[in-house]
Amino acid sequence: MDFAFDAKTEELRAKLLEFMDEHVYPAEAVFEEQLAERENEWAPPPVVEQLKAEARKRGLWNFFLPGEHGAGLTNLQYAPLAEITGRSPHLAPIALNCAAPDTGNMEVLTEFGTEQQRKQWLQPLLDGEIRSAFAMTEPDVASSDASNICTSIKRDGDSYVINGRKWFITGAMDPNCKIFIVMGKTDPDAESHRQQSQILVPRDTPGLTVKRGMTVFGYTDGWHGGHAEVIFDNVRVPAENLLVEEGAGFAIAQARLGPGRIHHCMRLIGMAERGLELLCRRALNRTAFGKPIAEQGVVQDWIAESRVKLEQLRLLVLKTAWLMDTVGNRGAHTEIQAIKIATPSTVEWILDKAIQAHGAGGISQDFPLAELWVAARTLRFADGPDEVHKRSMARRELKKYKEAR
Repeated sequence: MDFAFDAKTEELRAKLLEFMDEHVYPAEAVFEEQLAERENEWAPPPVVEQLKAEARKRGLWNFFLPGEHGAGLTNLQYAPLAEITGRSPHLAPIALNCAAPDTGNMEVLTEFGTEQQRKQWLQPLLDGEIRSAFAMTEPDVASSDASNICTSIKRDGDSYVINGRKWFITGAMDPNCKIFIVMGKTDPDAESHRQQSQILVPRDTPGLTVKRGMTVFGYTDGWHGGHAEVIFDNVRVPAENLLVEEGAGFAIAQARLGPGRIHHCMRLIGMAERGLELLCRRALNRTAFGKPIAEQGVVQDWIAESRVKLEQLRLLVLKTAWLMDTVGNRGAHTEIQAIKIATPSTVEWILDKAIQAHGAGGISQDFPLAELWVAARTLRFADGPDEVHKRSMARRELKKYKEAR
């Protein structure tokens, strides 16, 4: 087995690391200042557009998307690049036009959109001119089981009419979010996985109301475009806004979520690396009871365990990326679920230890650790909670032995 990155990946890594050092890390303080100065608390600070322009000029753009529309990278080539962006998750992914939920929505439009849909919505997303949202989660049902989704999408002549309530719709509070991909039921009487459809709904469609931003552990998550509650009240869109056909919604969602899950995990490793770096620096610079806390056995245990856990995660993520490239998302199903279970909870543990080493500073705004921890904890819900993935993995594992019997 060859664990080395290929020449193209190494070249892009060098460019990206230089961009991070010269532009992204220095912009973090500017970003925080501009957040406080905004008239609209959900609008991206000006420094974001400056970073996007610089990244595109350097050819650091749309890494996540394979094929003609993106940078042409494989999942295995993208993994170490996404990890680097995870070190500054509120600035680097968006600077490279590699931020969720736009990434997943661009993948959907690339794979399932018509020529007109791609021209109208995919191209502006690829160019970083607009943002988007994926409206699936609902407050009144357990949305981890997508067959529960109860928003209705009903055919009426040459239109579809949408009624329902969604929440935690990432990016929807951003005023530049111009298009929603909405999942709902077109046929409640069909078999459970053929009831759902997905449809494109422009933000300015009458009846679509972005009601409020949801907090996440007390944070507005404003740098991410927020997480909104959205109301659809007799929202009417042309029939050609439907993606693929009626009943294809569940299959589209599954195709979308596979890459999304691994992208989150790639970035999480970068978040953990930054947390471990901060932990080590803090431990060497802080003295308690007559010696640096780096000499305390418990702190050394945290550091050693963090490094071991990080290396394990990285190898599993890289293996999953390689499988997705070689046997497809379906062939990598078990590994995708494994990384989605293991990575957020493990990174949460590492960041928790970094917070402990920082004392009160670790939970303050003076260090990035609190926000990083919140992001890791939140990702134990995003794209399916831990328990759903564990249930699916256990059933697949048991199936092998049931068949043997």
